This record gives sequence, structure tokens and C-alpha cells, in this order.
Amino acid sequence: MSDPSILITGGSGFIGRALARRLVDSGRYRVRASCRSGRPAPVSHEIVESPDLSQEANWRRALDGVDAVIHTAGRAHEVRSSTTNQLAEYRQVNALGTLALARQAAESGVRRFVFLSTVKVNGEFSIPGQPFKPSDTPAPTDPYGISKFEAEEGLRDLASRTDMEVVIIRPVLVYGPGVQANFRSMMLWLKRGFPLPLGGIRNKRSILFVDNLVDLVTVCLDHPDAAGRIFLVSDGEDLSTPQMLRKLGSALGKPARLIPVPEGVLMQTMALLGRGAMANRLCSSLQVDISDTAKVLGWRPPVNLDDALQTTSSDFLAHL
Repeated sequence: MSDPSILITGGSGFIGRALARRLVDSGRYRVRASCRSGRPAPVSHEIVESPDLSQEANWRRALDGVDAVIHTAGRAHEVRSSTTNQLAEYRQVNALGTLALARQAAESGVRRFVFLSTVKVNGEFSIPGQPFKPSDTPAPTDPYGISKFEAEEGLRDLASRTDMEVVIIRPVLVYGPGVQANFRSMMLWLKRGFPLPLGGIRNKRSILFVDNLVDLVTVCLDHPDAAGRIFLVSDGEDLSTPQMLRKLGSALGKPARLIPVPEGVLMQTMALLGRGAMANRLCSSLQVDISDTAKVLGWRPPVNLDDALQTTSSDFLAHL
């Protein structure tokens, strides 16, 4: 019997590359990675060019002979247009594009569809000490979260009408070797020794090492109890912003220089500077409860947070 064939969309992305490498290394799957033209190819058995992520996209060739799909591709970066157009742009890719792929997957006989959604479906911020749970009423507020929620709803409906099983994973902020965006910015601040006015923040945030996410996805490919479920995922240890910066600073060999500015003053100042959204991310709480994920799947994050931050920091330093 041949190894199951897995299609990974977004194969050249941060998460897609890590997934492809893990599945190839396991020796249990035949990995087909869908990548955009001109992007670095991941480790995989086969590369196919990704069609545009729209409701008109034709995925038939990529889906031929595939047993399961891991859908990581989507629009995550900010769309610089009006609010109305932002939602339309996100919806075109993250909702309509996802459902076009899923319908074609079901018609092609794909057994299981694993969808990487986002914790933003639950909401932007959680109440300290009250982490989000998969049973909570969804409350997305930004175009990205709304579009992902619409995709989730469409996928669940599709699963109810076809033989294809759907698994939904809502990750928190994912980091690891090669991470970009805000997490890399934090490491740059620390490496350059900038004093940061973040010592007075008393929040709690969940974060997620990419290898821990990849491990959960591989479990969800085959676990019989994963079908039809929604899973929240994190490293299982929540940190305040100052705690995270101190741990990162230690891993980088550059102790964090944190100034205890009152949170209210920091928020007001950053808002005046046009950085209110960043202030909210730095100061607010966003926690998830992964106990249901652990109970249903018998899963625990295999890499502890300190080792994950050290691995991420070492890679960052090696590529400066």
C-alpha cells in the first residue's frame, strides 16, 4: 500500500515549509507542496504551482490522488484600502478561495481537510485569567478574523453534506526560526539594546512555536477523534509582554532594558503617535485554553517554551 498523499497549500510560507519538512522526514507521507511562482521551494516530494486563491481557482491537478489537504495559504497581511474593500479582499482569498479549494477536494475524494484558521475568530483580546475556549461564541472583529470565520462556517457546512472530514485549528501568534513581522522586530529591539517602555505591562498572552503547531497538525491528519472538531493551540505557557521580552533577551544574550511606564500613559502616547494598534497588541491579553485539544487528541506541546525561544533566537542571530 502506498503512503498517503498530502497536499500542503502555502508550501513556501513560514508554516508550510516547516510542515513539509516534518512530513517528508517522517517517512509516512507523500508530500505535494503548492507554491506561488518565484517563491523558494520547500522540502517535498513534489512541487505544484499554486493557482490564485480565488473562487475561480482550478485545483484539480494539485488534488489528483491526494488523501488529505493541509490548507495554510491565505491572505494575512494588511490590505491598504478602505474598510469595506479590506473585508472584500480578505473574503475573496480566505473565505471564497478556501471554499473553492475545499469543494474541489471533496469532489476529488480527499478524505480529510485540515484548515489553519486563527484565534482571531474567537476575538482580538481575552479577559485576563479567562482564556478563549473552542466552545466560546465566535467574536471576530477585523476583516482577517471575519474572513477566516466565514471559511470555517462554509467548511463545516461542506463536511455535513459530503464524505470529507474537516479539522479546524486556531493558532495564536506563531514564531520560530525565520519568523518575520512583529516577533522579529522585538528581537531586533532587544539585540540593539533599545530601552523599551514596556516594564509596566501586566497582561498574559499565549504564543506558539512553529514546531509545536506542526506536531499538532500531523496528529490531526490521522487522529479519528479530530474530525469535525475545532482546536485551539499554544505552547501551553502564557507570558506577560515583559516576561517574554526578558526571556528573549536572555536567549539573545542581550538582557532586556525595560522601563516601567504606566500602561495607560503608554497606550495614550502610542495612540498619539499613530501606533494605537501596536499598543493594544503589546498591552492586552490574549490567552487560549488548550485543555480540550490535549484531552481529545492526547496531545501536549513537545517543545517547551524556553527551548523554543532559544532555538528561534539562535537562528535569528545566525542570519543577521
